[in-house]
Amino acid sequence: MKIATWNVNSVRSRINNILDWLKHENPDILCIQETKVVDKDFPVSPFEEMGYNVKVHGQKSYNGVAVLSKFLIEETINGIPGYNDDQARYIETVHSTDVGMIRLSNIYLPNGNPVPGIKYDYKLEWMNNLKRHLSETLMNEEIFIVLGDFNVIPSELDVHNPEAWKDDALFKLETKKAYREILSLGFTDSFRQFNSEEGNYTFWDYQRGAWQKNHGIRIDHILTSPLANDKMKGVFIDKDVRDKEKPSDHVPVIIELI
Repeated sequence: MKIATWNVNSVRSRINNILDWLKHENPDILCIQETKVVDKDFPVSPFEEMGYNVKVHGQKSYNGVAVLSKFLIEETINGIPGYNDDQARYIETVHSTDVGMIRLSNIYLPNGNPVPGIKYDYKLEWMNNLKRHLSETLMNEEIFIVLGDFNVIPSELDVHNPEAWKDDALFKLETKKAYREILSLGFTDSFRQFNSEEGNYTFWDYQRGAWQKNHGIRIDHILTSPLANDKMKGVFIDKDVRDKEKPSDHVPVIIELI
């Protein structure tokens, strides 16, 4: 079973790339971020024709998250419960799958730049509310996976040039501390369970030949609960799509479960 996350940087602009990738990779569930479209204008039909159930939480021109699932979606929550957020950055779904019930939190965490400022304050507030909700949800002892664009560079292994990013909101000490606090609830950075080497990135800027030089950062993550860890078979980054015509600046990350 395959579950993937991908910041598509506009679902309508990348629709052909997404459909081609789905045909090739055939994930059971795909969580996408930065859809940049209100719910009524989301291109549901092409995905439904491929056998996916679709749940969306959108916003005009900015943000937006969605879930495509080949399984029955039993429950959907838009927005972090208990947090009044006017930006569409969180959708939680429960799926009835072949390996049991799976709960997914699909997130598009705020960027936070510039630092200092209200955008960075919002980022840390958002992470704190996410931590609170995840802590409460973990008590259910489910197969629980939190995935998406975290806008967090966890360590120096996850960035081409750490010095250049030291004052950026994605790599600030406070950001990494907030991320570690989420992990310490009982989650695992699944990619690092299987891959310990440097140079594995999920985002490359469109400028300055970043992709061609592999000057990237790893900010798209899949965090797994203890019960999800028991099901893990592997995790990998699919870099090939970054070479396609009109690509997103992010690439998919895929977890395989057994």
